[in-house]
Amino acid sequence: METENGARWLSDEEQRTWRTHLEVSRLLTYQLERDLQPFDLTYNDYEILVNLSEAEDHQMRMSDLARATLQSKSRLSHQITRMENAGLVRRENCESDRRGLFAVLTDFGWETMKRVAPHHVAAVREHFIDLLSADGLMALQEALEPVAKHLRATRGRG
Repeated sequence: METENGARWLSDEEQRTWRTHLEVSRLLTYQLERDLQPFDLTYNDYEILVNLSEAEDHQMRMSDLARATLQSKSRLSHQITRMENAGLVRRENCESDRRGLFAVLTDFGWETMKRVAPHHVAAVREHFIDLLSADGLMALQEALEPVAKHLRATRGRG
């Protein structure tokens, strides 16, 4: 349905799908955040711990970590300061670039990650994976991959 100003409005089915996606995204993030609270971690904390735990030498340049977590450099800097105060990460200077900094997972951060990850995976299963059939999971992945590909490409241009 197109209007005078050229907007292509969503059909009823498209609107229901879009709003269901928004609701699931918000509710799932909210629930996963709540499930991390007993560990004194936020969802953003956990995402940073995951990225660092999977990185070579458990460290990433701050600019790369900001891109990976979709945070501004200043927002990430505040987040890392909070996590440093909790003993989860530390900053180190980059030898090859005096302006560059690394975020490094501490031993305590690594132990925290190993302790929390099984609980987080259980929460992801409980609130998402196990609610869908194998065919449903495959269909969802196939449906979302073109969107993810488009948004990654769009992000690269911005």
